[in-house]
Amino acid sequence: MRIVSLCPSNTELCAYLGLTDQLVGVDDFSDWPEQITRLPQLGPDLSIDLERVKELEPDLILASLSVPGMEKNIEGLDKLGLSYTILNPNSLEDICNDIVTLGELTNKAREAASLSNRFRDVMQQYKEISEQIPDKPEIYWEWWPKPIFTPGKTNWLTEISELAGAKNLFRDVELASVQTDWADVIDRKPDHICLAWVGVRQNKVNPAVVKKRPDWEQLQDRPIHVLEEWLYCRPSPRLLTGLVKLAAILHPERYPAFEGEDMFLEK
Repeated sequence: MRIVSLCPSNTELCAYLGLTDQLVGVDDFSDWPEQITRLPQLGPDLSIDLERVKELEPDLILASLSVPGMEKNIEGLDKLGLSYTILNPNSLEDICNDIVTLGELTNKAREAASLSNRFRDVMQQYKEISEQIPDKPEIYWEWWPKPIFTPGKTNWLTEISELAGAKNLFRDVELASVQTDWADVIDRKPDHICLAWVGVRQNKVNPAVVKKRPDWEQLQDRPIHVLEEWLYCRPSPRLLTGLVKLAAILHPERYPAFEGEDMFLEK
């Protein structure tokens, strides 16, 4: 098949199902696995060059509505008369379901079912371990430093926090993404600070930005973890790898060791 992916999470889903060699075009932000960076880039995920998509004559277009503004791509595809499939996961279970959906669309139903089941087994294993942890630390997740954005209750990072034996500091806010301020973070007194700035490479995230904020001395004994954006901020199967890494950081005595970013890829 000739597959076009319009966002990084869809591209990564293809990689987990061994469909990388069938991709013929991707959005500008798709950067994993490395070999897809040589494919035609079709523009940023909020502004895809849909005429170029049409020129590629794809058999399958994987669209998304995971970020506000992506609906413009859907409208454009409709105007061009191009058929597409929308994948828009908001939880780890949604990602498992999308694996199965993509497998059915690409003649990889058996492989998709196996991978989805592996993911669910890991989720259940981590749930059982988490339930045995009596005092769960609270995590302040920072998605963006200025203005401050953090995930709320209806976000996969709340789920990942719980499976890793912790709690999302802003789990009480009924939003996927919360704009807040540093004073609120200070008042909530997190036990850990996890920085995963959307679209920013890990080596470009500077903890000094946080340490310069007012009243930092009230939290200065809290550990700061600079984490990979691509393991925590994209609704793709890589979130499960992020879960395994986070759990090993927070509770190394209880959870399995982290084996690397390709631990769920077929060898």
